[in-house]
Amino acid sequence: MHIDFRQSDILRLHEIMMNFAGYEYGGQYRTDDNVILEIDADGNRRVRFRPTPASETPKAMEQLELAYLDARGNSNINQLLLIPCVILDFLCIHPFRDGNGRMSRLLSLLLLYKNGFDAGKYVSFEEQINNYKAYYYEALRQSSAGWETNENSYFPFIENFLSTLYMCYKELDKRFTVVHGKKITKKARIEATVLNSLTPLSKAEICKILPDVSPTTVEAVLGIMVKTGSIKRIGAGRTTKYIKA
Repeated sequence: MHIDFRQSDILRLHEIMMNFAGYEYGGQYRTDDNVILEIDADGNRRVRFRPTPASETPKAMEQLELAYLDARGNSNINQLLLIPCVILDFLCIHPFRDGNGRMSRLLSLLLLYKNGFDAGKYVSFEEQINNYKAYYYEALRQSSAGWETNENSYFPFIENFLSTLYMCYKELDKRFTVVHGKKITKKARIEATVLNSLTPLSKAEICKILPDVSPTTVEAVLGIMVKTGSIKRIGAGRTTKYIKA
């Protein structure tokens, strides 16, 4: 299925996500206005942010979709700077009753994948955010201030987004290249690639991750791993993929 940054795809992804969580109201924009609250050290609540009114949400999402599709076609715009801006706008519109944060992470991965940045296939983008949660929420707070009047700065959120992506690639590199200061064997790198992946991998995908390892070596190691039961084979022929058992 070809998924893009379209309202129909966003609504469908939200519906699937919420169904997994056991909710029945997925796949539709919120119908009530809400506010984002924050609680201070004394337990006092105050309004931190007022998202787009519910009545204006479909129009705001339409404008966000069209603005992104137009901007990504501009060769003068760096996609790694554009993506966090789109995600921030999505979070500030706050289109759903629940699951806006989770959807923002899912959409981040989608846009990164479509632009060739696929570290999120092998390292959890969300886990990296959770590891530095306070920095993420502070960046979101700074960049959302003044958003409703178009007076905000995207830079804190962009910086945090790029730092998170950097941490994903740093973790990926750490997993596959060096153990205790020594270069690990090709066999060990293949094993680590499959065992640490969050999704099933094909032989071609493993070869893409480890370009210095021959397909023959990859196939041989995968065969041994299947026999020992450390991984399992999914599918057959060209569609075959492997995942940790």
